[in-house]
Amino acid sequence: MLSAIPYVGNDLVMWIWGGFSIGNATLLRFYTFHFVLPFIIAGLSGLHIILLHQSGSNNPLGVCSDMAKIPFHVYYTLKDAVGIVVYFLILGGVVLLFPSLFLDPQNFIPANPMSTPI
Repeated sequence: MLSAIPYVGNDLVMWIWGGFSIGNATLLRFYTFHFVLPFIIAGLSGLHIILLHQSGSNNPLGVCSDMAKIPFHVYYTLKDAVGIVVYFLILGGVVLLFPSLFLDPQNFIPANPMSTPI
């Protein structure tokens, strides 16, 4: 996708991925971005929410929006924390009590060494 950008596409591919061929450097960079990017997005999302609650949003007319601003109250943080705890309790219950609930039933078919898999 980066190589489709005119004039700078090839340079971007060489800088980010290390080239067009798939090798150790390309895979290492891909997995590094794949691991780090969700944390960067989560951090920027949290920063955006905090700053939006503190300063409010701007608008093109310049009208003061202080009346529409929702204060950042502890109740909202507590409510979100309780929701996350309940989610992990349900997930932990399913994982610990019913570990094969979401597995594919074909994983439990006995193997036949005399036949080729389909």
